[in-house]
Amino acid sequence: MKAKTSWLVLLLSLATARAEEVTMKLTSPSFEHQHAIPAKHTGEGADASPALKWEGAPSSTKSFALICDDPDAPVGTWVHWVIYNIPPGTTEMPEGVAKSDTVAGARQGVNDFGKVGYNGPMPPRGHGKHRYFFKLYALKSELDLRPRATKKQLEDAMQGQILAQTELVGTYERK
Repeated sequence: MKAKTSWLVLLLSLATARAEEVTMKLTSPSFEHQHAIPAKHTGEGADASPALKWEGAPSSTKSFALICDDPDAPVGTWVHWVIYNIPPGTTEMPEGVAKSDTVAGARQGVNDFGKVGYNGPMPPRGHGKHRYFFKLYALKSELDLRPRATKKQLEDAMQGQILAQTELVGTYERK
């Protein structure tokens, strides 16, 4: 009887684990995955952050973090946006998030331009098409980070905190 009970407990725990599995999805009304980012979201335009929407976060999410970077930059991966402690009930960010230390309960970090908030694509002319990865993380807790953290500081703080993650990739090329 004990073996049957253990087997039943195992099956129930597996079923519960599968029921809790979620697949987060990140999209933008500004551009499609693997397609060009409009000029208004670049350094050649208004440099406004694109609108973002997400769904499918685990119910236990306590905060979100977002990193946008360009792995195709000639100097190595270039960070365009770091934002964290996004409240757990949030499912979207509007276009043109203010470039301030805090916005709507979230904190913004410093990008590789040395500025707070989003600074969009501005690859060197003639350098070809660059990819911009918008990476969203659902976290187990709110992070103990002050505003103006770097990508590295955020990644270090997220160690062991990630419940789920997803990404959206846009492209841009300066002619």
